[in-house]
Amino acid sequence: MAQQYNNPNAQNIKKRYAVLVFLKGSTAPLVLYVNDYMGLYQELTELMKSNQPVVVEKDTEGPLKRVCFISNQIAALAIQEEQYM
Repeated sequence: MAQQYNNPNAQNIKKRYAVLVFLKGSTAPLVLYVNDYMGLYQELTELMKSNQPVVVEKDTEGPLKRVCFISNQIAALAIQEEQYM
């Protein structure tokens, strides 16, 4: 962290956010990069509360271009902040 203050390129550091979707029975989460990460997080949280399973299909901006899963298979959600140049 201290290197950022001495680094002349520190102002070039940007942040991006991803929604991590942990599915039941899966060891690694789905990492979803979207513009409205808070909106997606809230949408998925509401679907987790519902008793009706729903097919969730989303276009994303990261390595995963399109993803599909069933809402009742969501075990947990998280928002991840990443720094990049």
